[in-house]
Amino acid sequence: MSRTQGRWTAGILVAGSILAAAGFAWPLFVAAVPRDAQAAVPIVAFALVPALVVALAVTLDREMYTAKTVALLGVLSAVGAAVRIAGTGVGGVEAVFVLLVLAGRVYGARFGFLLGLLTIAVSSMLWGGFGPWTPFQMFACGWVGAGAGLLPGLGRLGTRGEPASRLAARLEIALLAGYGIAASYLFGLVMNLWFWPFAVGSGTGISYAADASPGDNVASFALYTLVTSTLTWDTVRAVTTTLGIVLVGPAALSALRRARLPRPAAARRRNVRPRSTSLRGGETRTRPSTAQGAAAVPQTGPHPSAPA
Repeated sequence: MSRTQGRWTAGILVAGSILAAAGFAWPLFVAAVPRDAQAAVPIVAFALVPALVVALAVTLDREMYTAKTVALLGVLSAVGAAVRIAGTGVGGVEAVFVLLVLAGRVYGARFGFLLGLLTIAVSSMLWGGFGPWTPFQMFACGWVGAGAGLLPGLGRLGTRGEPASRLAARLEIALLAGYGIAASYLFGLVMNLWFWPFAVGSGTGISYAADASPGDNVASFALYTLVTSTLTWDTVRAVTTTLGIVLVGPAALSALRRARLPRPAAARRRNVRPRSTSLRGGETRTRPSTAQGAAAVPQTGPHPSAPA
């Protein structure tokens, strides 16, 4: 991918993510909208996020032009969907975060974002779990994968793109585990935000109030997400993700990095390069290469009996 294409991709991701964030955070902006338009804000938000999912998936997929990348994305999406379906019904357990973090780290933010989108889409289609929450889950998981691809490097890398020392490899696992913890809590927070106004009735200390100031609603939401998600579901998700990264992370990172390598040099087709030698009188002729396995090249110089 050229530098110009990379910039366009980054710009598309950033712009789409900003619009999606507004779709998630609509409860915090309703108070600033004219009263006659406040009722339309949730509808606009719910329509905006699915449209952005489709637009970004189509736009970014145009640059996934190598068959190897497309195949790898399909395989990992299927694995992620299977892992997610297997964990259905176990509160807070999101083992699929392990895959999103590790794959995003190895293959980059764009790949991680698309992997998050497809994993939720495939698992929802197979499990029958489609609903108004699905596009929001797709975006949130896409952010988890993309964020892992934006994590900083750890110095010099080996031939396969892995850390060159054991200390750097351990630091990488610690970095990914810390990111997995942060992503687990942030995922729960943003997923709570969009449906919070409908989840709690009015008149309580954690209720949404359309006529309240953004600061008051933020305080109410913080208390709501703390008692309903952060201390329970999100903590279980963070523990699961951390254990998965620590236990399978080193082996999985090595396997994912091997999958992106080109073919070994010994397996490549050897190119025949003729070797030229000089003759007396300035004449030249081409001799067959003496390299092992090279094909013979016929002489192309003047015949010895030809007149000088």
